[in-house]
Amino acid sequence: MAKKALKLGIVMDSIGSITTKKDSSFAMLLEAQRRGAEIHYFEQSDLSMLSGTASGHSTRLTVQDDPDDWFQFGQQTKIELGELDVILMRKDPPFDMEFVYTTYILDRAKLAGALVVNAPQALRDMNEKAYTAWFPECTPLTLVTRSMPEIKAFLEEHDRIVVKPLDGMGGRSVFVIKKDDSNANVILETLTDYGQRFAIAQVYIPEITLGDKRILLIDGVAVPYALARIPTGGDNRGNIVAGAITKAQALSDADRSICEQVGPMLRDQGIVFAGIDVIGDYLTEVNVTSPTGIRELDKAFDLNIAGLLFDAIERKLS
Repeated sequence: MAKKALKLGIVMDSIGSITTKKDSSFAMLLEAQRRGAEIHYFEQSDLSMLSGTASGHSTRLTVQDDPDDWFQFGQQTKIELGELDVILMRKDPPFDMEFVYTTYILDRAKLAGALVVNAPQALRDMNEKAYTAWFPECTPLTLVTRSMPEIKAFLEEHDRIVVKPLDGMGGRSVFVIKKDDSNANVILETLTDYGQRFAIAQVYIPEITLGDKRILLIDGVAVPYALARIPTGGDNRGNIVAGAITKAQALSDADRSICEQVGPMLRDQGIVFAGIDVIGDYLTEVNVTSPTGIRELDKAFDLNIAGLLFDAIERKLS
């Protein structure tokens, strides 16, 4: 008997705005289509909830790996989200209240029977920077505070630190400060809004010059390769959007050890697809909203990471 076609929903930013050669959501859509899935496309504005029932204005979607013509829209209908087998929540940050409201709607879809990847509750709970606190044995010494005096004392003790906002993305507002930096005060005033907002400070890891490694985990198990994002010029940030160059490489023993500690907890919380960031031998971020890196690693090592993801999804559905 032929296997029933998967009814798949995806919540994402406008598909017309993506860069296909490096978009992980697009890799997932290509794999879903290869498997014969019925794809329902949603943006946040398409979702609603009536008397506890989650619904969405669905647009049927087909995709092809053509950088000039990568998607076509089809029939539009309103459906109950619980009728879908699986929903990929791939809305990019910022993680704002609109994102949180979307997860409430997806929680109701989950209760109605849809598998939501990743679990809505976990998306709310796991701030990508603060959640490293659940793995202190893996991380550089890390301070989360509103207090500028506390951060200054941290800097005084450790000579060189990295400071950033808890809600940042793509390397925005990431600063490296040395103890004698005359700009330290204004940086901390800006980040904390004079003590009104939390910020995170970490001891500087010199191995950033070798790259900020993005490691992908599928249902708690690491893909055996990482995408190192190496800062260029005078920029300290290992972020592609900040100009870093990329280098695909095998995981080190330390990378694998971190994954063995982090992966099972993410899996148990309903995180099916995650991207952790590792500098040197230290975990620095846990990315669960819309991690990237699939297409670059697929190309470098002839992989099919989205295939591994859908294997995991199908195991969960069965």
